[in-house]
Amino acid sequence: MPGDDIVGARRVIDVTGLAVAPGFVDAHAHSDLVPLMAEAQPFKLLQGVTTEVNGNCGFSYAPDASALEELTGAEVPDWTFADYLAAVEAAGPVNHVATLVGHSTLRGAVAGFAERLREGDLARMCDLAVAAFEAGACGLSSGLIYPPGSYAGIDELVALARVAHGYGVPYTTHMRDEGAGLAAALDEAVEIARRARVRLQVSHCKVAGRPNHGQAGMLLAKLHAARAGGVDVRGDQYPYLAGSTVLAALLPPSALAGGGVRDALATPEERARLRATAEAGGTGAGLWQDATPEGVLVTAHAEPSYAGRTLAAIAAGRDCWEVACDLIAADPAATMVVSLMAEEDVAEIMADPLIGIGSDNGLPTGLEHPRTWGCFPRFLGTYVRERRVVPWEEAVRKMTSATADQFALRGRGWLGPGAWADICVFDPDTVGHTGTYADPAVRPSGIVHVLLDGHVVVESGEFSGERRGRVLR
Repeated sequence: MPGDDIVGARRVIDVTGLAVAPGFVDAHAHSDLVPLMAEAQPFKLLQGVTTEVNGNCGFSYAPDASALEELTGAEVPDWTFADYLAAVEAAGPVNHVATLVGHSTLRGAVAGFAERLREGDLARMCDLAVAAFEAGACGLSSGLIYPPGSYAGIDELVALARVAHGYGVPYTTHMRDEGAGLAAALDEAVEIARRARVRLQVSHCKVAGRPNHGQAGMLLAKLHAARAGGVDVRGDQYPYLAGSTVLAALLPPSALAGGGVRDALATPEERARLRATAEAGGTGAGLWQDATPEGVLVTAHAEPSYAGRTLAAIAAGRDCWEVACDLIAADPAATMVVSLMAEEDVAEIMADPLIGIGSDNGLPTGLEHPRTWGCFPRFLGTYVRERRVVPWEEAVRKMTSATADQFALRGRGWLGPGAWADICVFDPDTVGHTGTYADPAVRPSGIVHVLLDGHVVVESGEFSGERRGRVLR
């Protein structure tokens, strides 16, 4: 219960020499299906995370995510948003979860992978968004590099963001471009928020691709200018130089038109057309120009022998574009870790007060990105203690109240009378994560105790086994 009436404690925990903070709030998670896994998954609690915001990048698993199955690789029931939240609640999440409704999911439910909406489709999408917000969705997300979301124009996104405004929840966006077209993508995101009068969360803020490095100042200047102009905008970031997404993101989004990427890659002529678009670069070209074959690590594929190998190693001297197309055609849901960022840009973005922390995690299985198991401890150990990018107090704010306030998670992200007793106790001298891209699933160090609603769920670094999380509506 919220601590309005403080009474005598049932138990006293000695935290001498340790830091006591609100439980961390992950601004950008992809743990939508984690509560439905057979075994309890405490990978976020072991990082000190007590609340996750799921449904990011335009992809939620309701309403009716069946049209996106080829891209997501997940077979799920034809849930309404209320059905989905009820299923998570019945399964018993390990930590608290709030969920955004995804624009791509709304579009897929109404129009599949069609590039153009029919008359009445947008009204139907808005109706589905209303139902999601009535059920408890904490915001609207978009992923504008991924079909079918990438087909949307600004008016479509404004219409849906206006529905979010009516419920007092934010619009979060994986922007249309994070590389050569970053400036224009930021302008688009801000314009959507301005016209819809909605809070804006720019997801996983970065400058992607070697030719574009050094533009962190531009990104931050646009965020601050938008705030000065009346748009309530913030962003989130993970503390790594590599991202992670589906291997198909290397291709121009047009390759996924109609939901049939295998068909798109079936002919030499279509592969050559897509290659010309990819190598030209710019918005709508995919990540091919921002990545290198040596910097693309395949992390999951229907052919297990590819996992843990770079695209360059798999190609072994063959044409890397053709090999990438072969891999994607064989498994459109294959995933990768892809090196994109420069250390200087990461640190400059991190130091800005508008930027919070979001892991962008995947499922805690296989060769996932190490951010899945270690984002928050790595931020504290590497960037706060060792590199001193931000002081401890500011680091805690970035991981707690800054995000809780943005998503209207009342009573979370702070400690005091009236707040829920979500607490993380950590050791500033030892907190960290040594996981690597080759060996990511390493347990963090220095996260000593974690409490959910006053219940000890991690004690001396060990998970209690209790599913004490709530679905936050």
